[in-house]
Amino acid sequence: MTYLHPTDGLVIPEGHGRTIRTRAQQVTFKVTGTHSLAASSFEVVVAPGFDVGAHTHARGEELFYIIEGELDVMAFEPRVRTTDDWRQWESASGERYVRAKAGTMILVPPGCPHAFANHTDEPAKMFFQASPPPDHERYFEELLEILDSGGAVDHDAIAALRERYGIEQLTPLRHRGAPERLSAVGAAPVEGSGPRV
Repeated sequence: MTYLHPTDGLVIPEGHGRTIRTRAQQVTFKVTGTHSLAASSFEVVVAPGFDVGAHTHARGEELFYIIEGELDVMAFEPRVRTTDDWRQWESASGERYVRAKAGTMILVPPGCPHAFANHTDEPAKMFFQASPPPDHERYFEELLEILDSGGAVDHDAIAALRERYGIEQLTPLRHRGAPERLSAVGAAPVEGSGPRV
């Protein structure tokens, strides 16, 4: 699909868009920076056992809308940023993570710690929008290149990628059932911490 004229709209039918697949997520690019000056839009299927880990974006604003399934989600500054499990965090006002069901929307301003995880046995699907475009598109593409390069996960390359896109990983990204996990900011695998993506 090519953006032909700035006044033309764009219709992306069900099942269309470029899709990137990993063991943890399936991301379908619906609207990209080629089509919109405001935001990139994606359909994301989150596998059971996947935890993106708490993180922040220096520049980007994000919006998540749960379409199917359930996800544990949070979007607040905790009293204390611990580096283990964000589901233990609490905000100064007493806010904690919630189990989000279909119809739940999460808005994340720049700099706000946030996370989502699928702690159920079923995949979850969400609509995800990130601005400014095309930052998140490029991040997804470059991350997939690193993961598909073969061999062990290059944690230094992932740390450099996150830094380039203004992402600060606060707690580890995890995926139950995968052979490796992308650790926070390129940290080495920790023995006994479970499977890694």
